[in-house]
Amino acid sequence: MSQRETWATRAGFILAAVGSAVGLGNIWQFPFKTSEYGGATFLVVYLVAAIGIGLPAMLAEFVVGRKSNLNAIGAFEKLGFRNWKWVGVLGVGTGFWILSYYSVVGGWVLRYMGGSVTGAYFADPAAYFGQVSAGLDALALHALFMILVVAIVAGGVEDGIEKATKLMVPSIVVILGVLAVWVFTLPGASPGYSYFLSPDLSQLSLSVSFDPLPSFSGPLTDIIPFAVSQAFFSLSLGMGAMITYASYVGEDQSLFGDSITVVVFNSAVGILAGLVVIPLLFVQGIEPGSGGAGALFVSLATAFAELPAGRVVGVVFFGVVLIAALSSAISLLEVVVSYAVDNYGARRPQIAAALGGLIFLLGIPSALDTAWLGWFDTLAYQLLLPVSVLGVLVFIGWVFGRPAVDELLNGSSLGGGVGMTWLWLVRTVVVLGVVLTLALGVQTLFFAENPAIVPPL
Repeated sequence: MSQRETWATRAGFILAAVGSAVGLGNIWQFPFKTSEYGGATFLVVYLVAAIGIGLPAMLAEFVVGRKSNLNAIGAFEKLGFRNWKWVGVLGVGTGFWILSYYSVVGGWVLRYMGGSVTGAYFADPAAYFGQVSAGLDALALHALFMILVVAIVAGGVEDGIEKATKLMVPSIVVILGVLAVWVFTLPGASPGYSYFLSPDLSQLSLSVSFDPLPSFSGPLTDIIPFAVSQAFFSLSLGMGAMITYASYVGEDQSLFGDSITVVVFNSAVGILAGLVVIPLLFVQGIEPGSGGAGALFVSLATAFAELPAGRVVGVVFFGVVLIAALSSAISLLEVVVSYAVDNYGARRPQIAAALGGLIFLLGIPSALDTAWLGWFDTLAYQLLLPVSVLGVLVFIGWVFGRPAVDELLNGSSLGGGVGMTWLWLVRTVVVLGVVLTLALGVQTLFFAENPAIVPPL
């Protein structure tokens, strides 16, 4: 077996982790989930979840990765808990599942870059999205996006992923910042800022009844599972990505400091994307939540069509969305590639191509019908992500225990009290928060009037 790769620099690891987090989850999912589930109310729940649940959970995944110095599946076995290997398998499977439809959306981005050059969507942006979001063209672009992802991952950790993300992440921030300033100058944007930044506190309520099983009601019933899972999705938790990336980290790095950097940076980019997309929905007179998965594409395409330099702005914006999409997608493919390289001595380029091909096949239904893409997304948000994150938290809090604290403190000036506080938060508050999220998701998936678990056959 060849010597395992590592990050060349601490900045490389942080930017790679940020790049994994700052992707379509922020720029595509976050704005349309926010507009669909209450605007500023969703934002409040999301931020609480990102800091109160996402940060401790990220530290848990970092600890598993660095302590084992192995991939997401092999990590639990190397730590001496073979029976918990299923947590790693579930994480890898979740990342595999998400990347299959994520790649389809990446194909949409490629299409819109080309459409910006030619002005193809200027005449009727809504109709254009309907034409390109599903069908053989969407399938071909899904394949092209996966080829780009495979090419980067095949280059390895230092030469492929680290070099790519050092360019991608700063570009995302700069271009989004410029676009946010531009949107601020548009007439009619003010109601969008109010919707996004002024929460309705009356919506922050949840009640539970037992008849005989627990049943939840209230405005937060729909908001919590999507807001918490949005934190998981945008932070790349529950997919094996952060375990895998941390496995390349040296003992002298502060996991605590790195995780705070990733969470803060990720949340800031999500808010920045919201400041671009949501006001534009109001500028165009689009009802919040009515755009669905196409909200980003339709609203921005409509705005770009009315700009004197709309083609240039369109190319720039969808270019940064493509960068964001690639930075996350490469982390998800790296999870399964790392497992094959670590455990079977597979050659990285060949295994990246083979696994990329399998992910492409799984994404075919999503490419041919957006109803399937929505179904894949719903299962990921309401079931796969919460269960996967919960598995890591229970393992760290109640099985691995004190050695997790020791690993967390390596490379850090923090005292043992901080580490033990984190461990007890993981054992109690954080686990209970994920259990509530999962319970609300299960209620929608299995016990609603129209159960979401039923595929769109």
